Amino acid sequence: MTNKTENHKKGQSSEDAAVDYLCGLGYEILERNYRFHKQEIDIIAKDHDYFVFVEVKSRKSPRDGYGFQAVDYRKQMTIRKVAEAFLIKQRLSLYGTPCRFDIISMDDGELRHFKNAF
Repeated sequence: MTNKTENHKKGQSSEDAAVDYLCGLGYEILERNYRFHKQEIDIIAKDHDYFVFVEVKSRKSPRDGYGFQAVDYRKQMTIRKVAEAFLIKQRLSLYGTPCRFDIISMDDGELRHFKNAF
């Protein structure tokens, strides 16, 4: 099995755990792996009135850093652009729709949820 395939399986497993976690909190999952051109958002959910755009990042070991550290400024801008495309497609206001950007970091098997991460 190639490293790319292993990483994809690990990422999918982390996203599955994140979806289970969010569902347990009462979130409604609207989309998974929502794509706009070549970019994507891992999870789009509703938390009461808020649309929540969630990036899931995982790391096997603290030696590799923490998942949330991978969501740098460039990645944040990409996520915002894809979120805007989603809102436009849904015919929702870019300014009047309550939205939030969260990160779920899976580090060494531990899930950490950062609400309003950026």
